[in-house]
Amino acid sequence: MKCKITRNAAKVLRKELDKPENEGLKLRVFVTHSHGDHAHYGLDLDKPGDGDEIVSTDKGIDVLLKSGDEFLDGVMIDYLYFPQEGFVITNPSKGNHGDH
Repeated sequence: MKCKITRNAAKVLRKELDKPENEGLKLRVFVTHSHGDHAHYGLDLDKPGDGDEIVSTDKGIDVLLKSGDEFLDGVMIDYLYFPQEGFVITNPSKGNHGDH
C-alpha cells in the first residue's frame, strides 16, 4: 500500500505527533464513507492493531492503513491554507481528486 504526504501536511502533522501526549501514536487514515467509485476520508492518531498496515512515507511519518482497503491504497494527505485551512485527503489513483 502507498501513501503520500505533502510538505505542508507533514509540517502540521509533525507538530502534533511530537507532542508528549501523542508519544507512541501513529497517523491513521480511514474511510469515513464510500459511494460509487470513491470514498471520503478521516484522520486520527492511533496505535497499530490487527489488520493494519504501517506505511512509511518520504516525510518520515508512518501511516496506519487498514490492510486490503482499496480506497486507502494510494491516498494523498495535503494541508491547505486557502480558501479554508485544513487537511484534504484524496486518492488520485482511484480518480478521487477532492470533495464534490
